[in-house]
Amino acid sequence: MAGVLEDVRAEDFIEYFLFPQHNDINLALKEINLTVEKFTKDYIWHKDPFFLKIAASGENGLGVPHLHGVTHFGDNIEDEWFIVALLLNLTLRIPGLIARVEDSDGEFLLIEAADFLPKWASPEICGKRVYISDGSIHIVSENDNKSQNISVESCLQLVHKQSKLTRASDDIQNAIQARTKGYPEKASKNLHFTNVYVPATVAALLEVKPQLIAPATIAFCDRDLIDSKACRAMRFFPPETRVLTRVAFTRCLYAALVRQRFTPDRRTGWSLPPFNTPEFASHELGAKLASGFEILVARAKPRPGEDSRAWQLYVDKLKSRGYFQGLLEGSKGHSQKLHEAKQYFAEHGAEAGEAVGESILALLSNMDVDVEKLKANEKSLPQPDSDSWLEITPEELDEMLKDRYGTERSNFPASSHPSQIPGQLNKFLEQMSSFEGVEFAGNGGNGSPPVRPKRGVKKGKNKTTSMDISDNEQTDSPSRAPKVDFNPDAFACAVQNILDFALPDDNWDLESGSDMSSIGEEHDDEMDETKVGKVDKTIKKYMAQMDAELAKTTIGESFEKSKPEVHEDSFDDIEDFRPVDIDLNALKNVLASYQSELGVGPGPASSLLGPMGVHLETMPSKDSKESI
Repeated sequence: MAGVLEDVRAEDFIEYFLFPQHNDINLALKEINLTVEKFTKDYIWHKDPFFLKIAASGENGLGVPHLHGVTHFGDNIEDEWFIVALLLNLTLRIPGLIARVEDSDGEFLLIEAADFLPKWASPEICGKRVYISDGSIHIVSENDNKSQNISVESCLQLVHKQSKLTRASDDIQNAIQARTKGYPEKASKNLHFTNVYVPATVAALLEVKPQLIAPATIAFCDRDLIDSKACRAMRFFPPETRVLTRVAFTRCLYAALVRQRFTPDRRTGWSLPPFNTPEFASHELGAKLASGFEILVARAKPRPGEDSRAWQLYVDKLKSRGYFQGLLEGSKGHSQKLHEAKQYFAEHGAEAGEAVGESILALLSNMDVDVEKLKANEKSLPQPDSDSWLEITPEELDEMLKDRYGTERSNFPASSHPSQIPGQLNKFLEQMSSFEGVEFAGNGGNGSPPVRPKRGVKKGKNKTTSMDISDNEQTDSPSRAPKVDFNPDAFACAVQNILDFALPDDNWDLESGSDMSSIGEEHDDEMDETKVGKVDKTIKKYMAQMDAELAKTTIGESFEKSKPEVHEDSFDDIEDFRPVDIDLNALKNVLASYQSELGVGPGPASSLLGPMGVHLETMPSKDSKESI
């Protein structure tokens, strides 16, 4: 039951487990909360704050008492890394404390440090092996425990007793520190201050509790039709008492609110200045913010005849997963499952809007709003922060991506001329590949890139096949996926033979150029000469049928042809025969695809050329053939 209930949990969550060494877990919780309070002071959580509760032995599938919490971070991924920084700080300050953290992707700390993981590390093995202790990342290696169903309890013992062995490499530590270094001070750089016109009660609420800016913004951005009805009345936050006040947003919240289109209902008395005036942005932003507060208060009261929106969405997901097993609504079995789902939802997935609205009403009932004082403060407000960071140029985006992900080493130069692409494509096809991708230097390999051997026919019984796995791959890398030997020359020749449909049957030479004869030769261990002959005849038959069908079309005219070459023995029966130029056609198509991207976003061409290290500095002309 719990498995299905957990499956429908929102994906924007981070789950954390803390294992204190202290025998009294209640005392440990108090000590931890004191450090948490100092670390998170004035921090604006996007959705849920960091919160811990005591979990007894047996809860969450763990055999030891521990502290457990789940935080939904919504669109602000920085909340997730702020919590990681908090856990690093907690384990550094409190001796013996070990933490474990994961999100919807699983062990996301390993994903962040993917470039530096040991070879044995894989998603199947690394589950429950990553911990935080003494302010560092610890990984229980495969050598310490080779079981894929390793228990958390055994890992905790290893981290406690063999911390020097379980401590991850410096590269992994640095990768995580690059995301968490500077917190909690760095959080202030993520804030955006601006001046907005809001009702005096909203200004007073934000002065007392600045963190209310997050639920108000999210409530407005996620509003539905019922919420919009509340905005038409503005019973609790009328516009008549508007004042100019300074508000602190996180950049994520500010960007979300600014991008929302909204025109307040004129019946509420909320009028906006002309669009081209300097005050328009402050009034519009204030109207959105006040509407968000109005929605929160409206949600505090139960909606007639229905539960909260979050609960309805949760039930719909349970139905789609077959949770109720076809039981009739109202039956004993259905009611029991519904009761269990409500309990789980109340503990893990309940929307905080109702509780926030109730807290706002409680604050308003005990608050004495001094409108005159707020108006007097308008004169001393500092200038709002520039929001130029909302717009970035392509060059700035490239620099950001380079700083974030770095520049991978490559077999090819950083910038290339279009004429070099065919040769580089051929080099790329020569690299060893598996179902996980192509391997070459700079992609995790050491030394020169592993180039597959040319496929040839050996004399004797032992012959290579297109799916052979070399002996050294089996012995040196037992944990790695088998490599598929793909011969690009044979593939290119086979394609060319298909495209050169104008050739007569007697010019199909399976022994020269096309490598098609290798099909029979590679299966000598399974086929005798008679069967091989039948295969050759079958292939010739298929080719002849294809030639006949293609000869009736004009598809051959769409390909670029090579210049005719004079040969004494070749193509005597064909006048001015010009075979298809594979390289030129590939280049033409790649450049046409690259040009159609127009720099707007990644496309097939840049996705193909990027991993190869091919970066065209200038857009090629429309006539790519003549430009080369």
